[in-house]
Amino acid sequence: MRVFQSPHELKKELRGLHVSIGFVPTMGALHNGHISLIKKAKEENEIVVVSIFVNPTQFLKGEDLDKYPRKEQADKRICELAGVDYLFYPNAEDIYEKDEVKLCAPDVRGYILEGETRPGHFSGVLTVVMKLLNIVNPTNAYFGKKDAQQLMLISLMVKQMFMDVNIVPVETMRDNLGLALSSRNEYLNAEEKVEALKIPSALKKATSLVVSGVYETKTIIDEMKMILEPLDVSYIAIVSREFIPIATIQTGNSMILVEAVVGNTRLLDNIWL
Repeated sequence: MRVFQSPHELKKELRGLHVSIGFVPTMGALHNGHISLIKKAKEENEIVVVSIFVNPTQFLKGEDLDKYPRKEQADKRICELAGVDYLFYPNAEDIYEKDEVKLCAPDVRGYILEGETRPGHFSGVLTVVMKLLNIVNPTNAYFGKKDAQQLMLISLMVKQMFMDVNIVPVETMRDNLGLALSSRNEYLNAEEKVEALKIPSALKKATSLVVSGVYETKTIIDEMKMILEPLDVSYIAIVSREFIPIATIQTGNSMILVEAVVGNTRLLDNIWL
C-alpha cells in the first residue's frame, strides 16, 4: 500500500494507471462499515483508493471537530489488511486555500432534516467530496446508505455537475445488537449504547407495520415516537428516494430516517423500503 499526502502527487500517480479505480472517502476511525465499502470496491475495480480526512468545513461551530476520533496508525493497518492499494492522508492545508471557491448545497434538500439543524453542513460535505473526486478521478465511489441524505446530495451533485463517476450505495453495517456502525459510537458509554438501541428498534417496528399493511406515514411515525422515548429526537421523516415528504409508503421508493441525540452524541439511521 502506498500512502500519499499531496493531492497533486496522488493525481499524477493515478492518471497514468489506466485501470478501473474504486474510491472510498472516509474521515477515519475505521470500522466494519468502512471495511464493507473497501471490500465492495475491491470486488468491482482493479485498484482501490481510500482517503482519510476529517473535513473541517462540514463541522459547525461548537461541534466535535477537535475531538472527532483519530486513529492514524490503526487506520493505516486496517487499510493494509483490507488490501487497499493507495491511501490518501492529506492535511487541511493540502485541501483548502484561504480564499476558496464556494460550493453550496441545494436550497431545499440541503437544508432539511440534518441540514436544518446543521445549516451549511452539506455545503462542506459536497465541497470536499467534489475535491476528492477530482483528485482521484475514480470509476466508482462508494458511500454507505446510513448517511442517506448525504448520499442523495452527492449523487445529485454528480448528476447536475455532469461528473464522470458512478456513485455506489452500500448497505448499512450493524453490530450484533443492531446498532448502525458509526465512528461516533465511540462516544457512547455502556448505558447510552443500550438507549441507542431504541433507534434500530423503532425502525424495525416501522418495517413490521409496513409488512402488515400499514402505509400511512403519520401512523408509522407515531408508533416510532413511542419506542424512541425519552430520547432527544431531532426528526423522524418518511420521504421518497428524492427526499420529498410522502403521506403513504411507496414500496421501492421510500425511506424512513431518524436522527436522535443519545447523551451528547448525534446518531443517524434509516431503512430503505
